[in-house]
Amino acid sequence: MPEVRSPTVRRRELGALLRALRNQNGLTVEQAADQLLCSPSKVSRMETGHGAATPRDIRDLCNLYAVTDQAERDRLMKLARESKLQGWWQSYDLTYATYVGLEAEAVAISDFQSSVVPGLLQTPDYARAGHEGTMPRLTNEQIEMQIQAKLTRQSLLTQANPLTFRAVMDEAVLRRVVGGPQVMGKQLDRLIEVARLPNVTLQIIPFTVGSHPGLESNFNILELPKPTPSIVFVEGLVGSMYLERAEDLKRYQEVFERLQTVALSPKDTINAIAKIWTQSGD
Repeated sequence: MPEVRSPTVRRRELGALLRALRNQNGLTVEQAADQLLCSPSKVSRMETGHGAATPRDIRDLCNLYAVTDQAERDRLMKLARESKLQGWWQSYDLTYATYVGLEAEAVAISDFQSSVVPGLLQTPDYARAGHEGTMPRLTNEQIEMQIQAKLTRQSLLTQANPLTFRAVMDEAVLRRVVGGPQVMGKQLDRLIEVARLPNVTLQIIPFTVGSHPGLESNFNILELPKPTPSIVFVEGLVGSMYLERAEDLKRYQEVFERLQTVALSPKDTINAIAKIWTQSGD
């Protein structure tokens, strides 16, 4: 994958800088909006990365916040321009395009899955079987596009300066025979292979642990390049949420650390996967 300058991350980075400048000037969102003759929601959306800032917006905000350093003004303008670029994933019409845009520049991801193998670790056949079981069912063409996008994403683990990826999975992920024994056997083999990468850590929570904090949840914690704040992605049947508050981030980090504590060690996890892989071939 070529070097990615994600427009999603550019918007969040720009938003973090604009929010810091507003706070440094002692202005509320409402006061800034009043000075700019726009709605508070527009200022808020620019600061959270949910809305793109135009060059005129940046010029006006720099004037309002007394940004006189030309290099800083140029940096903000560059971020605004890059926030409008097209990411490679946008041609795939993904329902989770925002997530892929964040993932594309993440420096580390902590992923907990209670039911399926993380997308970055799935084989094509496992991914295909998963998509075939969704409702409403995708067309064959849509499924193949989803798989191609997933395979492109997976290069994040092996590229130069690869992503640091930590995954904790419930044992149910390994026991559910998605796509049949042959497909699942190859998927387990893939997990063993990926687990040996120096930037990847896999851990399994065995059934014997019983109840644990992530029993009914799937979530990812994405650490983004500074000054862009980290974010939590929580996925469910009725939709997905992005949690950005510092208290939410802290809570999920604590939960993930707890899950790592109750899970098998990385070495024991590889042994457990190998044992299940052997059993699947019986």
